[in-house]
Amino acid sequence: MDCVCSREDKKGVNHGEFREERSCNVGAPAAIEICCPNPGRRPRHAPYGRGTRLKDLTNKRAKPAVHFGGKFRIIDFALSNCLNSGIRRIGVITQYQSHTLVQHIQRGWSLFSEEMNEFVDLLPAQQRMKGENWYRGTADAVTQNLDIIRRYKAEYVVILAGDHIYKQDYSRMLIDHVEKGARCTVACMPVPIKEATAFGVMAVDESDKIIDFVEKPANPPAMPGDASKALASMGIYVFDADYLYELLAADDKDDASSHDFGKDIIPKITREGMAYAHPFPLSCVQSDPQAEPYWRDVGTLEAYWKANLDLASVTPELDMYDQNWPIRTHMESLPPAKFVQDRSGSHGMTLNSLVSGGCIISGSVVVQSVLFPRVRINSFCNIDSAVLLPEVWVGRSCRLRRCVIDRACIIPEGMVIGENAEEDARRFYRSEEGIVLVTREMLRKLQVKQER
Repeated sequence: MDCVCSREDKKGVNHGEFREERSCNVGAPAAIEICCPNPGRRPRHAPYGRGTRLKDLTNKRAKPAVHFGGKFRIIDFALSNCLNSGIRRIGVITQYQSHTLVQHIQRGWSLFSEEMNEFVDLLPAQQRMKGENWYRGTADAVTQNLDIIRRYKAEYVVILAGDHIYKQDYSRMLIDHVEKGARCTVACMPVPIKEATAFGVMAVDESDKIIDFVEKPANPPAMPGDASKALASMGIYVFDADYLYELLAADDKDDASSHDFGKDIIPKITREGMAYAHPFPLSCVQSDPQAEPYWRDVGTLEAYWKANLDLASVTPELDMYDQNWPIRTHMESLPPAKFVQDRSGSHGMTLNSLVSGGCIISGSVVVQSVLFPRVRINSFCNIDSAVLLPEVWVGRSCRLRRCVIDRACIIPEGMVIGENAEEDARRFYRSEEGIVLVTREMLRKLQVKQER
């Protein structure tokens, strides 16, 4: 995701006032968001790509359009951060399986005033590069839309990952960038050393200048004083606009480049001594100042399942009830959730769960689970640690445990999922961590086998 933030004049900025008034008119900020992969090959940078680690959840939808948290889509978090940070001109670059994403944005994010020059614009791949049908990488996606970015006369450009779950005030990061006199600023946070192979890893000096940057290293360097952690890039960058334009023009002419920010642009800037780090806690938005900063890459099935279920806990790490930093989405007109008796008069039980509008639960037990809109659970079922996407229908006497059920699946009466590893792997997709993914196509194939 790319955000273009412009400021008419960097001189005489009242930073204290800017921190207090997030939505102030700082050069009419604008934003460009990337949601595209490299078709026909493995994405060079997973946050902008096809999202293959989420398996069949992204077969028919882009990763930013995947459902999350009972009623949202993943992209809603980055878009809400933009809106809450005062960015009101947003363009979304799309490529892979974009229909669901486009439909969601058109329905849920048409809330800006055209009279105030506010909008969310959709920018499909325009195939402008000679010999290329699609974007060659994340940097190339920005390069091919520079005419749009230049049109807003941006002084600063903010590049954002559009498929992570977090709350961040981008205006605070922009202030940090200006105060340091940086030409590029990279948001960063410590991650366990064993997970750092999936990120760009950096080393910084005492002034937060980045002195080394390696994209997805096989052996990540540890942070000084803590061998268990590495300092990872979050894929969130602030650039001086003119400097970014120069970098992209040079990168576009480099046949050896993969045209990727993490692999090419940021390492180049680091070698030139122009990149600074921005610690995520300085701009992370959280209700409890003592809590750990929350940022999740939900790119694997286990991470996606775990992040959803955490929201159903008594004290979730991510506060979605914060009225000062609301997460917005498309709001359907649905009736309230309903809990009814089964035919024998049993009431069932629902504990530590998120149950969305339009759901009906009939005399069943639902524990530590997330139910998206219009889920129907019939009598005598036991649902434990499960994520049920919209319009799932669960037949009577089913037991579902440690699973993700994709949209509009019909679970046959008496089906058991999540209790027999061998059976789950034979019928559906089972991750190494034991999380089971069920889709309509898997159920269709299972039915065909049973009918033979």
